[in-house]
Amino acid sequence: IYGGKIMTAPKLRFKEFDSGWMSKIFQDASIQIIDGDRGNNYPKSDDFYDDEFCLFLNAGNVTKAGFQFEKTQFIKEEKDLLLRKGKLQRNDLVVTTRGTVGNVAFFNGAIPFDNIRINSGMVIVRTSSEVLPNFLNQFFTSDLFEKWLEKNTFGSAQPQLTVKLLNSIYLIYPSIKEQTKIASFLSAVDEKINQLNQKHRLICQYKQGMMQKLFSQQLRFKADDGSEFGEWSKSKFSEEFVFHNTNSYSRALLNGEGEIMNIHYGDIHTKFSMLFDVAKENIPFLNHEIDISKLKEDQFLKIGDLVIADASEDYKDIGKAIEVINLDHQKVVAGLHTYIARPISPFALGFCGYLMQTFKVREQIKKLATGISVLGISKTNMAKVELNLPCLEEQTKIANFLSAIDQKIEVVAQQIEQAKTWKKGLLQQMFV
Repeated sequence: IYGGKIMTAPKLRFKEFDSGWMSKIFQDASIQIIDGDRGNNYPKSDDFYDDEFCLFLNAGNVTKAGFQFEKTQFIKEEKDLLLRKGKLQRNDLVVTTRGTVGNVAFFNGAIPFDNIRINSGMVIVRTSSEVLPNFLNQFFTSDLFEKWLEKNTFGSAQPQLTVKLLNSIYLIYPSIKEQTKIASFLSAVDEKINQLNQKHRLICQYKQGMMQKLFSQQLRFKADDGSEFGEWSKSKFSEEFVFHNTNSYSRALLNGEGEIMNIHYGDIHTKFSMLFDVAKENIPFLNHEIDISKLKEDQFLKIGDLVIADASEDYKDIGKAIEVINLDHQKVVAGLHTYIARPISPFALGFCGYLMQTFKVREQIKKLATGISVLGISKTNMAKVELNLPCLEEQTKIANFLSAIDQKIEVVAQQIEQAKTWKKGLLQQMFV
């Protein structure tokens, strides 16, 4: 029953509580939705500084993961004093309302800024004595809020939410004491997830540091008999690899089942692991109507091949490569905007995948890339990339060492996903 009357309690709750829950729209529960200042004093581009009195939030600062402060802009105290609305208080929540809508961040004691204002693409949500900010923050991470967003967000080119819409959200909530218990429990789950995320970041940083030391030869392995390996040899990409043709089938000609798998360049950018294992990846198939008799034998991937994305919208991913380490007897080809680079002589399995990630190789590819809005790397330019290579035995030790770190990274990533799934299940049972 809505309108502030007693509600049925959720499936999962703490044993010491047995009273029903209340239901009110935000406005009736005295939850304030505060818009930013949009008047003549709204900051212009020349009002922003790298480090000044008041942090002025932009769209990139409020993400699905909460606040992100990698890029920040500030306004001076004089400008801050001219603005009438949109100043955050501790324990406020921020919700994005234009473009990417529904991202929520919590201005709690962990945030390292005191003076923060919002821009015009977000609102402040300020709780009342009836609803705890920690409890409301958990509500915003629930499927209930996600479903509400799906129904109430409007505008296709520029999705939006309004203050009026947010004021109309029905929130079903228990007593302050039970809210406190729920929020504390779920916050502890969040802290566990944060710890796992931190562990994941640290292992990734360790891997990057070790790659730098290994490929710069600052750190060297020794042979099994204790002797030192010889000097690394200098070579060109064209001296180590031969390019083979790929097909030009677009994403529209791929589906979820079939005989021949097809690597799409977009998947190299977004989801495929650097060491490509068919058994671990979700790979689309060529449509049944495609005449596969036109595919030549050398177009089918082999163990040790590099598949290189030749196009990207930014320098970060141009020339991004994956190395095929397992095909599991599956026929796989590569498609639009990719190259197949096949080793002339064998490398240690996995070594080239790491080699193509090194700073030296990546910087060369970025410099050889051409284009403005879309960047490209031609086979001719790719062939010019200079490589520094150890002997096969040292390659094996490097690949095995880095692969062991990757396995640890994967284990932690799985733990993070399991914890997130567990929390999602808790939210579904603890909120109504």
